[in-house]
Amino acid sequence: MIFERLFSKEFQRKRALARATHPVMREYLSVPFTHKNTPGEQLEIVSLDLETTGLDPKKDSLLSFGLVNIRHQSIQLGTSWHKIVRIEQDIPEASAVIHHITDDQAARGKPLEFLLPELLQRLAGRTMLAHYAGIEQKFLNAACQDLYGSPFIINTIDTLQLGQRLMRLRNHSVQTGDLRLFNLRLLFDLPMYKAHNALYDALATAELFLAIRQELQPRGDFRLKDFLN
Repeated sequence: MIFERLFSKEFQRKRALARATHPVMREYLSVPFTHKNTPGEQLEIVSLDLETTGLDPKKDSLLSFGLVNIRHQSIQLGTSWHKIVRIEQDIPEASAVIHHITDDQAARGKPLEFLLPELLQRLAGRTMLAHYAGIEQKFLNAACQDLYGSPFIINTIDTLQLGQRLMRLRNHSVQTGDLRLFNLRLLFDLPMYKAHNALYDALATAELFLAIRQELQPRGDFRLKDFLN
C-alpha cells in the first residue's frame, strides 16, 4: 500500500507542486487529481490529440491540438477546442502531407507559450484520454519542462491499451495496424472522420472509448481505476 501510494500520480503531483516555481504550473498542479475509485458517472475526462512533425519532442515540434470533454459518460461537443501552434522552422513536406498544416497556417497560429496555459487549465484535475497516450505525455512534458521547469503529470486512459484488452476479450490475435485508432473504430461501425486533424481525432478517440467501455463494462458501473494506464 505504501509502495503504491509513493508511485501514484497524486503523490507525484504533490511532489511536483512543492518544487514548482512558475505560477502556471503551480496553478495546474494545485488541483487534486480525480480519485481512482470515482464512479464513471462522475468522471471528467478530456479527450486530447496532438499533431506533431514527428515522434521525438527533442527534435520535433507540436503543430496543433484538439480536445473535447466527456462528462456523465457522454461527449460534450460544446467543449471542443482546436488550436494551431506557431512554429519558427519550416514544416517538413512529409508532415504537411499527413496533417495538412502548411507553413502559412502555422504562421497564423499562436505560440505554444500563449496556448499552453489554457490547455493546462482545461486539463487540471481531470483525466486525459488519448490514443497512444505516450505521445501526448512526452510532448506536453517536454513543453512544461522547457517553459516552466516542471513535469507534466496527469492521470491517463489510453484507447490503444484498451483496444489490446478488447482483442484479448474477443480472443482475437493482434495484427499489424489493428490497434490504429480508425481500425479499432471499425470494430464498432463508428463513422469515419478525416484522419490527422487534432480535433477530429480527439472526437474519434472519445467515441471509441465510450464504445469500448460499453463492451468491457456493459452495466456502466465502472470506476476510474478500471481504465487507468
